[in-house]
Amino acid sequence: MTGLADDPDRRSRLLALTLQSLVREQFGVESFTAATGLSRGAAGVADDAAFVLVDEQPERGLGAALAWASRHQLRTLHVIASEATGLLARRAEAFDLDIQVWHRDDRSLLPAVAEPHPTAAEVPVEHRQFESLIVESGATVSIEHGVLAGEVRGLEVCRAVTDPLTGVPRLEVGVGEHDREAFGMIHGDTPTTESLNRIVRIVDAHRTPGADPHPLNRLGAERALRDRVVADPSIAGLRVLTTAPPPVPRPNLKDSIPCVGVGEAADGTPTVAVFSTGIDLDVVPFAADARAALGDDHDLVIVVPERDASPVTKRLADMLHRPARVLGVSLP
Repeated sequence: MTGLADDPDRRSRLLALTLQSLVREQFGVESFTAATGLSRGAAGVADDAAFVLVDEQPERGLGAALAWASRHQLRTLHVIASEATGLLARRAEAFDLDIQVWHRDDRSLLPAVAEPHPTAAEVPVEHRQFESLIVESGATVSIEHGVLAGEVRGLEVCRAVTDPLTGVPRLEVGVGEHDREAFGMIHGDTPTTESLNRIVRIVDAHRTPGADPHPLNRLGAERALRDRVVADPSIAGLRVLTTAPPPVPRPNLKDSIPCVGVGEAADGTPTVAVFSTGIDLDVVPFAADARAALGDDHDLVIVVPERDASPVTKRLADMLHRPARVLGVSLP
């Protein structure tokens, strides 16, 4: 029998019915108009308010909900989700819109409480010994949420870890967790220095601007964009830029997640820059969250390839209490 995951239309209808039932039961609404056009769940209108049930990747669902509500010119938005509601509530506070986030527990809805940003984690002292090795290999040291890694043009090629069985720290070489495991099994007898130098050369050749399309230059395109702006901040109208951690840890290397930098504009104004590629509806909530974590008094610029500076991204950026600038850059 075909499951819901294999039948998107059936799943969409079920989510719409679930949302309709929740709105009528929990808000006492008699008339509810279900709608289509939401990729991550279901949406509808009642009493001039938008109701959105976020089902897929709820932690990245606020942007889609805002885009849907603003497209229908609704100034009140109810966001319903079963997970990540504390994160959604925190990000909702950045917008000049009446947004209420609800935590769904089966048939009940509870007001979500905004959760604080994660406490900054320190890199374990025993991992610091690998920094010089990373630099000597030609990679760039990256530190995010207590994780020490090495990157080549924005792509992670190694990571410091502690063996869970022996407690011994080591530097694993490879692109992503599974690649590091495979690399270790195949090249386990090769000295780490030699292995890292080899992968740095390979990745650098594939991620050099103008290189032929390859999986190694499709991964982490947003981080490659940041790397280029760090090297030449004038591309984004900045005087200086350094990398900065995202507001929450990255789940993995395979998903395209915006990345962050902090620096100064040409006139010296402190600025948070967030980098993204493609049309990412959630980049604006993510960017606002990054600014709140790094410095709420900073200006905010969202840097994307010129083709990705979409009207919907600009519309959401204007909806922030402190609007952000969306900058489309032309790259060779």
